[in-house]
Amino acid sequence: MPKQVDQVNQNAGRPVDDVLETMHAIMHLYRSAQQRSLRDGPNDLAHMEVKALGFFARHPGATQSELVAHSGRDKAQVARQIRALRERGLLEVQADEADRRSSRLSLSVEGRAVHAALHSNDGRLKEQALQGFTTGEQDALRDLLARVRANLQAMPD
Repeated sequence: MPKQVDQVNQNAGRPVDDVLETMHAIMHLYRSAQQRSLRDGPNDLAHMEVKALGFFARHPGATQSELVAHSGRDKAQVARQIRALRERGLLEVQADEADRRSSRLSLSVEGRAVHAALHSNDGRLKEQALQGFTTGEQDALRDLLARVRANLQAMPD
C-alpha cells in the first residue's frame, strides 16, 4: 500500500502560494513574539486588549461602538474587553455630553504607562524583524505589501 501524505499543510509549490505562505509565517512569528512578551510581562493582557488600548491611545474619547466598528469584533466581545480593561484601571470612562446613553473612553494614567511599555517592546520587535534592511528596501517592501492589501480589499464581497 502506498504511503499517504497529509496535504493539508503542504505548499502547492506555486509562487503565489509561496508568497502568501511566507506572509502567513511571518505574521505567525511576529504574533508569537508579541504574545510571549505579553505573557512574560507584568500586565498579562490578551492580544485584543492590547489592540483596544492602542485604539484608545490613538483615539482618546472614542466610544465602545467606535471600537466595534474599527475592530470588526462583535459588541459582546468588545464589551468584555472594555470591562476587563476598566476593572484593571487601564481605561477611564466619561459620560458623553451630547448623548448621555454613550460613554467616552480614554486611557488612565496607568493605561498610558502600560501602552507606552507595550509600544516600546513592539518597536524592538519591529526593529528585529527589519534588521539589515536599508531604508529603500523597507520602502519597497511596504509598497509591495500595500499593493497586496489593495488587491485583496478590491475583491467583491
